[in-house]
Amino acid sequence: MTRLTVYQNCNILPKVVDERIRALFRSNWQHTLTYWSVFFSFGLCIAFLGPTILDLRCQTRSTLQGITLVFFSQQFCLFVGSTVGGFFSKSLACSLWSLAVSTFIISAVFAFIPACVNLPMLAVAMATAGLAMGVIDTISNLQLVKIYQKDSTVFLQALHFFVGLGALVSPLIADPFLSETDCVLGNATINSSSTVRHLRNKLSGRHIHNVSNIHFHTEGQVLTNVSYAFWIMALINLPVPIAVFVLIYWERMLSCRCEHNPHLLEGSIHMYGLKEERSSEQQEVISPEHTDSRGYLKLLNCCPLSKLKELPLSFFGVHILGGLVLFFSDGIVGSYTGFVYTYAVSPPINMSHKTAGYLSSVFWTSITVGRLASIVLSYRVKPVLLLTINQVGVMVTLFVLLLCYTSSVFLFVGTGLLGLFISSVYPCMLALTEDILDYKGCATTVLVTCAGMGEMLLQLLVGSVIHSYGSYSFLLCGLVFGCMGFTLFFMLLVIDHIHRHYMAAAPRTISEADVARH
Repeated sequence: MTRLTVYQNCNILPKVVDERIRALFRSNWQHTLTYWSVFFSFGLCIAFLGPTILDLRCQTRSTLQGITLVFFSQQFCLFVGSTVGGFFSKSLACSLWSLAVSTFIISAVFAFIPACVNLPMLAVAMATAGLAMGVIDTISNLQLVKIYQKDSTVFLQALHFFVGLGALVSPLIADPFLSETDCVLGNATINSSSTVRHLRNKLSGRHIHNVSNIHFHTEGQVLTNVSYAFWIMALINLPVPIAVFVLIYWERMLSCRCEHNPHLLEGSIHMYGLKEERSSEQQEVISPEHTDSRGYLKLLNCCPLSKLKELPLSFFGVHILGGLVLFFSDGIVGSYTGFVYTYAVSPPINMSHKTAGYLSSVFWTSITVGRLASIVLSYRVKPVLLLTINQVGVMVTLFVLLLCYTSSVFLFVGTGLLGLFISSVYPCMLALTEDILDYKGCATTVLVTCAGMGEMLLQLLVGSVIHSYGSYSFLLCGLVFGCMGFTLFFMLLVIDHIHRHYMAAAPRTISEADVARH
């Protein structure tokens, strides 16, 4: 069965998409579907820890304060993995093998977690999963950008939709196997199901503050069925690495040779009319079937020191401002999921624990729905316009939430609106910055790394502010982050205007210099 026949049997693009994009998808459907499935694996792994943290505390016989350290180990290593992912992008073969290994590691971690009988083992397992997730995040985004370039927005929206889908599925799988009371028998201190539910809702957002006054016994008979949830997720995730291996076999890349390719900035340097010496090996013509791997390079090769002075400041401004916009955007997502429950159950709203527990689900559901809707919107609306609407919507929603801080009804409404507006910021920003920089690939690595850093650092910052000044500061922090994100986005548009004018003038300047020289 030929690839075209297989594609025709599984044509998933809607008829509203024009034939040009359908033809692009037809040529790359194996890679595209594989990257989408890989991001579903990413979503599974990112959302399971919070709901299962109390059962894992019982399994490892650790204190509540100790078990929350695994949050940091996973998040920190995810940031490191996002940075390291650039090193595994030197060639298409190396990228695919990295994805295959990373997705298999996630399944292996799911299967191994039930065997973690102490806290260090669990922390190492979560750190390993975080590294794999970071590699997946960088490579999948970068590969889709390189394949579809100016049409990448639609496919990036679909890619990030699968993150939300995995994040929704993971807690649903775990929920039937979670303990309703403390799972260490003989503990008379914490035996109320409502208290355990309250703590689980608090910790599901990676809330690691204000838990020092809660004490669980660590000795006694452990009674938990959470192992079944992890084994089920390991089986559900197992087809993903298999799909990547099938793609590797299909592309005849069974030998993982990560050859060094031309510098990622090489195209940028030529765009600015800058001279660069090439070796005879670099001057070889690349055949069409290998053009996908051109430009996938080490992160350190993005900005070779010898060429820094030859590049315009606007080039670096696009990277910095684009990264900072995602720094605050992902920081809002991380801090909102982390502390919206705590804000809801605190004065002046004083929402019941059970009702407040739905807020995080409403937020992630709205993000998933927003990304699904953005797949169609991205085809009709340019990324810059969609980003402008999103940034204004995020800022206005957070401002109105702050004004209506006593309304429990609007808290639900605002949570849904915030999720819808912020859902497509990440993929649209990747598409916009790569469009400004002519799809050289370096911006994707920088932006993914900045997003991971923002989610990790701003969540810690908001937690510290809430601990010092009270729950009201939660919405105030969100509004400040939203305003800073909008301001940086406006600055990015100005830099984009300057950069495009420079690009338009550069060839004319070079030609005038050639005339004068001759």
